[in-house]
Amino acid sequence: MSSLASLTRDLVSIPSHEDESAAGDFVESWLRDHTDAAVTRDDRGNVTARRGDGDASLALVGHHDVVPPDESQVDADGGYVVEERDGRLHGRGTADMKGCVAAAMLAFRDADPAGELVFASFVGEEQGGVGCQAAIEDGFAPDYAVVGEGSTGYSAGGVTDVAVAHKGRRGSTLVAEGAAAHASEPDAGENAIYRATDAVDVVRDLDFPETTVLGHDLRGSVAVTEIEGGSAWNVIPERCAVTVDERTVPGERAPLSRAEAVDGVTWRVDQDLPPMACGDADFADALLDAAAGAQDGTPEHVVKPHATDAGWLAQAGTDCVVVGAAEPGEAHTADESVSVAVLGRCREVYERVAETWPPA
Repeated sequence: MSSLASLTRDLVSIPSHEDESAAGDFVESWLRDHTDAAVTRDDRGNVTARRGDGDASLALVGHHDVVPPDESQVDADGGYVVEERDGRLHGRGTADMKGCVAAAMLAFRDADPAGELVFASFVGEEQGGVGCQAAIEDGFAPDYAVVGEGSTGYSAGGVTDVAVAHKGRRGSTLVAEGAAAHASEPDAGENAIYRATDAVDVVRDLDFPETTVLGHDLRGSVAVTEIEGGSAWNVIPERCAVTVDERTVPGERAPLSRAEAVDGVTWRVDQDLPPMACGDADFADALLDAAAGAQDGTPEHVVKPHATDAGWLAQAGTDCVVVGAAEPGEAHTADESVSVAVLGRCREVYERVAETWPPA
């Protein structure tokens, strides 16, 4: 088994859906044992390391938390099951994204960096990026970052592309308040469900946000995904809540506050994961060159539909791209897996860009 496959297997086997500390211990100890970098661990559990020097810093970024595993991905003792079959590692976290954390660890160790090279593995990415946000608040501010979330299979099957943008997600709730009454006398009350459906009509008429990033069109979406209201079949409802899922794009948001023009309706934002757009075309091209040199296929600049920690970094001023082994639809599934060969490709991409960026 290659050192990358072995390292991935070791990291994936550590449960980290409820408590990331053991996985963080492993990453921290490995970096201390195998590199001469300055390694730190903050009070949230984020692990960072730095080596090299220069006027600009490049970070290889990942996260070591995972979503809860499927029953089939856990053994009788509660450990994670990791299996290698047909050139792929199977198990919770192989694709999202401990495989690319391992690839970044090896690239960080082996590269001869052109500037300051930073490694970071965050906690809480699956909980809305809480670890990344905490690190930024504590001063984590690399000039550039390669985030190892999935970018394989977007332009063509098996090709590892370079994502120069991704959508964000704003989850919000429209709350309609009314007045209860007996259903036999509907005019004696104010029907909250009617008010809510009027608000839904406002949402349906909104234009989807869209923008262009490095020549690539990025279009958001707005959709009502849940509705809950009423207390009994014979009672005019006094409250109704509507969940709205909005996929945001850089610089644009749907004007959902317009729904508050309906009597009794208020709008509440519950989650706001920022989108990402790479603002440095030269950096994006450098990653494309590195990706092209690491594979036989022809990679392209692409956009992703999913939010990642790159959104938080970009919002804080870091120029980001996303390059990783996971394929569309692979993460968070009961049969999650990742190609060992593609992990090796990503390791090579990370090492190539670390040795050439920033340019002299």
